[in-house]
Amino acid sequence: MRVSTIAALTAAVALLAACAATPKTAPDSLDAVARDYVALTLEIGEREPGYVDAYYGPAEWAEAAKAHPRVLPQLAEGAAGLSRRLDALPTAELDAESRQRRAYLTAHVSAASARLRMLGGEKMGFADEAEAQFGVRPELRPLSSYDPVLARIDALIPGEGPLADRVAAFRARYVIPKDRLEPVMRAAINECKARTERRMTLPAHETFTLEFVNDKPWSGYNWYKGNAFSLIQVNTDLPIYIDRAVDLGCHEGYPGHHVYNALLEQTFVKQKGWVEMSVYPLFSPMSFIAEGSANYGIDLAFRGHERTDFEKRVLYPLAGLDPATAEAQTQLLALTRELGRAEYTVADAYLAGRIDRETALDQLQKYNLVARDRAAQRLSFIDTYRSYIINYGLGRDMVQAWVERQGPDHWATTEGLLASQTLPVDLD
Repeated sequence: MRVSTIAALTAAVALLAACAATPKTAPDSLDAVARDYVALTLEIGEREPGYVDAYYGPAEWAEAAKAHPRVLPQLAEGAAGLSRRLDALPTAELDAESRQRRAYLTAHVSAASARLRMLGGEKMGFADEAEAQFGVRPELRPLSSYDPVLARIDALIPGEGPLADRVAAFRARYVIPKDRLEPVMRAAINECKARTERRMTLPAHETFTLEFVNDKPWSGYNWYKGNAFSLIQVNTDLPIYIDRAVDLGCHEGYPGHHVYNALLEQTFVKQKGWVEMSVYPLFSPMSFIAEGSANYGIDLAFRGHERTDFEKRVLYPLAGLDPATAEAQTQLLALTRELGRAEYTVADAYLAGRIDRETALDQLQKYNLVARDRAAQRLSFIDTYRSYIINYGLGRDMVQAWVERQGPDHWATTEGLLASQTLPVDLD
């Protein structure tokens, strides 16, 4: 009995010593998941060029992703593993900010999973794809529901021939001459910036570079480089109308993409050390907030007649255009904005193969009221970015409705939105 007792004690001591010598696994955390989420995103970017819209985290992380990217099935399992880890984190131990952070990571990992399935060959309907990647399900209205808007525009632009041709001829009077494009664009961006600076606190030393480029499926793009710096590119493949100067200045710059990315970097990466915000996956809920707030930013910066007044006073003379005709252009733009979601229905049918390319071009011409070359550029965008197009019109409308429900200080609310991990679902 005594021998067995001594033996048992000896075994117990040995077990305790072994346990003490075995390294303990650190408990999982949001920081750990966030680090692995960045690695996953960067590796997906190696499998799909353009997936990573911006990255300004440690350079060695990007180098590691480039050197050893996992194959698609491994990345899919990696995304599933991140989802399981996020689900396993104990909710009771998380404060409100951490719960939102977990929701944000969960939504973005889910979007990454959807994109990986698409890269692997899975086919989704337009609305299913949009919801899986951006967190919002668009309504696909019949094209005939937009015909009353076309009738109102037809009355505004009388004449013979197809309405799209008449509108294109009318709009041709508002093209910025190429030799005046840069001063017009810079004046527009400077005004957008000045209006934003008066109402928002921007990061110190923020700045941008403006470039004019060709052969792109988009009309403008903001490439955020980190440290509050952006490269803003304007595509000159097609003539640029005078109204696009303010559109691009606000959307790509102030208070749009440049400000959004700069505030996210300052708030989360620099102040909190939340590494997930150092990477921007294009096909994610982040884009719905980014594009929606950038489009709403145009109306936020220029209330009522302020935009037309500024264009007449500054931009029209710089472009060598007649400011006396500005009001007619403004009326047309207000009506054509009501047609914005018609292209969702066109894209749905086209991407699913229910209509061919020529039919899609015909429908885009009719409902976007553009010439054939502009319809072709838009269809090229749809070919490239697919359901991403919902982020502009639907995104703007949802952001605007949410901001204006919060109270009268729309600038302060928008600044808070841009410096947050708000998800599209939070806008309902």
